[in-house]
Amino acid sequence: MKVHTTNYENTFIEVADDCPASGGEIPPMKGDAKTVACIQYEMISKNPYKFSSDDVLFKVFAERKDLTESELEEARKQFFSKGQACMRCSPLTKRYGWGVHNDQDGKIALYACDSPEYQNFTEQSDLKTVMAMKSSR
Repeated sequence: MKVHTTNYENTFIEVADDCPASGGEIPPMKGDAKTVACIQYEMISKNPYKFSSDDVLFKVFAERKDLTESELEEARKQFFSKGQACMRCSPLTKRYGWGVHNDQDGKIALYACDSPEYQNFTEQSDLKTVMAMKSSR
């Protein structure tokens, strides 16, 4: 079975051209439920460079499907047996103004689009930069 990945290395994902946020915004909850953006934001902001994109995207999937510990390994194999949308499609990069830096090991951290660090990443010539997907076509 082919295994797909969403991980990038030495890459910075810039916010989408049509992102409405002028800085990094903390995603709101929807009632009592955590949104995809909430789960991703909490996981990455509290643990910079601890998780890969694959880890974060699978955690969101597992949490939303309410998977048990014993189901995780097989579910992860199934999840990555087909291609998944990467952090370029995340609401964090499309809607909430967060850039995502992927280090040399594929671990990620968030940077607000109005921060000096974000600006620094966009100016590094040895770092690949890609844009987040636009919300509109």
